[in-house]
Amino acid sequence: MTRRLWQSLALLLLAAGCSSSGGSAPGTQSSSAQDGPDRTVFAFLEAVRAGNDQQTANLLTPKALQKTSEMQMSVAPPTSPTAKFTVGNVKYISPEKDGAYVSSTWTDKVDDEGHTRTDEIVWVLRRETVGWRIAGMATQIYPDRPPLILNFEDPEDMLRKQQLLHEGDAEVDSQSQSSGEPEAKRAPQAPPVTR
Repeated sequence: MTRRLWQSLALLLLAAGCSSSGGSAPGTQSSSAQDGPDRTVFAFLEAVRAGNDQQTANLLTPKALQKTSEMQMSVAPPTSPTAKFTVGNVKYISPEKDGAYVSSTWTDKVDDEGHTRTDEIVWVLRRETVGWRIAGMATQIYPDRPPLILNFEDPEDMLRKQQLLHEGDAEVDSQSQSSGEPEAKRAPQAPPVTR
């Protein structure tokens, strides 16, 4: 049975679904070697909105795809036609521009009365031979703690963090950040989470 990591990490992403600036841009369902990291994030989130698990998997780094497939784990949240997203700034983390952080926002309804919640997510990407691919993400769970970093290339670490969050363990931030950072050509610091 496929594990849906995101269902247990509802604090991170409430649902899937999206449009950026009111609609889909041409060619957003795929990401080619010429596309920038922001287009890859857009394609990933748009595929999530559409419930296209194959496309979301194809936009992961080869290592993330291999490791999550071995554990029958999906790193895409469940679809939601009410969610919206924006893709923001790209920050290249090396002079070679082969690693990047891409900021995004994710907004969805949280109840039947139309109340919404917006989460800020920074995606960690690495340039592979096939183009930009997603290695992980970071998001601010608690305002007074460092962002939570999920390394899609290390599913065991993600499951450990999931369990700590489920238990409400305050140690999730201090225990997991150093070993759990996805490599986007290993940045010296955690991805920035804007507010």
